[in-house]
Amino acid sequence: MSGASGAIYGIRMMEALGAVDDVEIHLIMSPAAGQTIVDETDWKVSKVKALAHVVHSHKDIGASLSSGSFRTAGMVVAPCSVKTLSGIVNSYDENLIVRAADVCLKEKRRVVLLVRETPLHLGHLELMARAAQFGAVVMPPVPAFYHRPKTIDDIVNQTVGKTLDLFDIPHDLFRRWKETAPAEVEV
Repeated sequence: MSGASGAIYGIRMMEALGAVDDVEIHLIMSPAAGQTIVDETDWKVSKVKALAHVVHSHKDIGASLSSGSFRTAGMVVAPCSVKTLSGIVNSYDENLIVRAADVCLKEKRRVVLLVRETPLHLGHLELMARAAQFGAVVMPPVPAFYHRPKTIDDIVNQTVGKTLDLFDIPHDLFRRWKETAPAEVEV
């Protein structure tokens, strides 16, 4: 979790993954993420950390996740700040979030970046394009409305569910397109 706005995405991701058998959740939380959690949610940082099976210090460049020999299904950075995006694209491995993403990319493992910034200038867009060229999935948490969200949780769940889909992890976090769709409207 980086310090970008949208800490609830990372929290909800861990809640959803915690309900899946055979998934071990490793959390790397930047110091700014801790502040964002406090500012944006009713969660305590200690409770967020308790959602993970393993918590790594963002400074621990020697952690298991920093080596390609440590097998993972991939990585989700939720939320992903532009600073973290830039670090990943430029392989500026100054912290474990960036190093772990760099390792996943070099090992051809899935990396999903929930980039949280708006509006975007050309530099941001170029960073996202380069991340995609390197194999990352750039997935700004842009809400869909076909499932008729009624709450912020509905919007968050749809983004988290779409992310889980990228890892072929089954879930029932949102109603899919045309899945018990509302009655047709004449146009």
